[in-house]
Amino acid sequence: MKSSRTTPLLSAAFITATFLCVVAGSAFAHSRSDGGSHAGLNIPEISHGEMAVMSDYRSGIIDLASRAVDTNEPFRRILNYAEIQYSYCLWGRMPGSVTDEQSPFNECAHAYLAAAKAVLLSMREMPRERAAADEIISAVDADMVRRGLALITCRFSGEAFNTADIVKPRWSGIPFHAASMASLTGLASLFGFGVFALRRFSRPTAQSSE
Repeated sequence: MKSSRTTPLLSAAFITATFLCVVAGSAFAHSRSDGGSHAGLNIPEISHGEMAVMSDYRSGIIDLASRAVDTNEPFRRILNYAEIQYSYCLWGRMPGSVTDEQSPFNECAHAYLAAAKAVLLSMREMPRERAAADEIISAVDADMVRRGLALITCRFSGEAFNTADIVKPRWSGIPFHAASMASLTGLASLFGFGVFALRRFSRPTAQSSE
């Protein structure tokens, strides 16, 4: 009989294999949501250099926007898009999603950061939020100059977005991107070990007979 210690390894392997099957099943899917109508609101592009800085300020921008009082429907729709798109991009947790042009998550990172930038610039027109927004914009500009990122571009730098079109990660590219593959495989393995540990410690202990 095989040792029960192999169970966590088998669980992790099963979860990882399941994930790879999902990736394979999405191999021919487009990164954009199917049938995007482009009937929503347009969002201007963001450069690769801007992304590296905007990602550092994203949470502050979204927090300020969420508390904004003088809002309108377009503003709320773009804010909502920024948050939905962020979740589709796995909350920015994938390594290289912002900085690596080859990352399967880079285009969707462009989308949520472009939306965050649009939200920030919109707040310059709001009386109550203008001062805080200008402060963030000044900090972003200073960081761009300090880090010399203003002229850095990538293949997605000229791409505009639309609130009616969710940009999904390129799942089919994950097996060919080492950092993404390692991160998701490690997560699957960790989940497998967690499930094994939970089942093991929740199992009632056998009563010894005398």
